[in-house]
Amino acid sequence: MTLSPTARSTPRRLRERARRDRAELYALLDSALVCHLGLILDDAPVVLPTGYGRDGDTLYLHGSSGAASLLAASRATPICVTVTRLDGVVYARSAFHHSLNYASAVIHGTARAVTDYEEVRHGLRVLVEHLAPGSWEHSRQPTHKELAATAVLALSLVEASVKVRTGPPADDAADVAAVRAWAGVLPVTAHWGTPQPCPHLPTNAPVPPHIGRRSPLGA
Repeated sequence: MTLSPTARSTPRRLRERARRDRAELYALLDSALVCHLGLILDDAPVVLPTGYGRDGDTLYLHGSSGAASLLAASRATPICVTVTRLDGVVYARSAFHHSLNYASAVIHGTARAVTDYEEVRHGLRVLVEHLAPGSWEHSRQPTHKELAATAVLALSLVEASVKVRTGPPADDAADVAAVRAWAGVLPVTAHWGTPQPCPHLPTNAPVPPHIGRRSPLGA
């Protein structure tokens, strides 16, 4: 259950923030909603925000079957996927030691284009259930035309790293003794708002339990 020790998945700076337990990778991925997909497209770096879903050691991504980024990522091109959770802003006595409390994951690999019909449906279900739990069964199922218009990628989580920063500022002892600036952490929190119904719903349509009972963000 340890994270891979490959050269590109081994943090080089601030190694004390690195986490080795694969369970911490899973927990971070399961608590966040947006990842950033990085790849080289037309000889230039591109980083795209997108939704995702995890099933065991596989991360599923999706997009339009005509999207240049998805087409490139499916052609044995090395990609990098990152996920970040911001937990707080760290105020220090010196400008140099201001920082952020966070958890971040970096995943390297080569994505696999999912072509099997049942796995395409499975990957999309994993995505939907991660972003909007309970919605796969509540919603109309995708048609063959919709599935044909959707590209699904599968990325192994074998090669990944996790870094976490927590706690107060790391001020120099001289600054702690002499500088009077305020120091500490301003926590960042997120919460779900009140559901806003589509105007085309019947008046006073009840909010389904799977929407009204979402787990806290970051949980």
